[in-house]
Amino acid sequence: MSPDITFCKGGGCTAKLGPGILERVLSRLPRGEKDDNLLVGYDSHDDAAVYRLTDDIAFVQTLDFFPPMVEDPYLFGQIAAANAMSDIYAMGGTVKTALNIVCFPEKYELNILGKIMQGGAEKVIEAGGVLAGGHSIADDSVKYGLSVTGTVHPERIFPNDGGKPGDCLIMTKKLGVGLICTGNRIGEVPEEAMAEAIDSMTTLNKYASECLPEFDVHACTDITGFGFLGHLHEMMAGKLSCRINVKDIPYIKAAYEMAEEFYITAAGQRNRNYVGDHVRFENVTFPMEEILFDPQTSGGLLIAIPDSQADSLLSRLSERGVSASIVGNIFEKAETEMIVG
Repeated sequence: MSPDITFCKGGGCTAKLGPGILERVLSRLPRGEKDDNLLVGYDSHDDAAVYRLTDDIAFVQTLDFFPPMVEDPYLFGQIAAANAMSDIYAMGGTVKTALNIVCFPEKYELNILGKIMQGGAEKVIEAGGVLAGGHSIADDSVKYGLSVTGTVHPERIFPNDGGKPGDCLIMTKKLGVGLICTGNRIGEVPEEAMAEAIDSMTTLNKYASECLPEFDVHACTDITGFGFLGHLHEMMAGKLSCRINVKDIPYIKAAYEMAEEFYITAAGQRNRNYVGDHVRFENVTFPMEEILFDPQTSGGLLIAIPDSQADSLLSRLSERGVSASIVGNIFEKAETEMIVG
């Protein structure tokens, strides 16, 4: 790569618009006539759209793209593809087709684009899907992702707001990749911590999602740009409350050190501003707060399941090689939506 070209300027889900901005814009869009076959749309805060085709088949539709968060184009392609397909898994669906979304400067070497798309294509193949084409435009910076279509049974959709009092909250993957990537750009992160973050971001949520149909999953979402607490807020949907046991939250250890040194992200502060009033922290350190607000790229799943099934699900996930933890529980709506301590 040419020395005057900066490939990674700060990207991934830290580049997303804040949830407050999106909420103000989306609330003003015209809705049109109601279509009873649109089972999930942007009237909810769910992860993808779901449209019923028959009594047994609905398609799940999503797209996601962003600028690079790592210097290696191949790894960037893998991460962007894994992140885009994650919404299909969060809805309980199976990936079927994907289309490339590419923004690329004409002054860059084409082998960079080739490596990005190679990484993305390999992840689509790993998912069992078919890469069917795409669209590209010339731009002043690199952006890449996928438009993805999957299928799901209309009666087996995992909503993100279907949790019930008494449910346990189970989380896969560690938090902190936003802080790690930010610190890495300025050379403050150990190589092993960055390698851990890359391994997490390139891991498909397919393997966790495939365990879920055996259980009574009440709600599921993937943790991405709005951070753990932002997506948890959407799960509560104004009708539930929860307690999070901070000691049970898995995170990359170096992320704590980044936050302790105030290597924090603007996106994390947007998340704090958006949901901070819905959270009560009890003896939680500032670095740990930042980890909970930290925007995740290709983050894990957050699952609400009856307490009686939680241990069985953890065992099933472990059998599939998926690391997971019980991080809290849901109860009836109270004055404070999220208690973290």
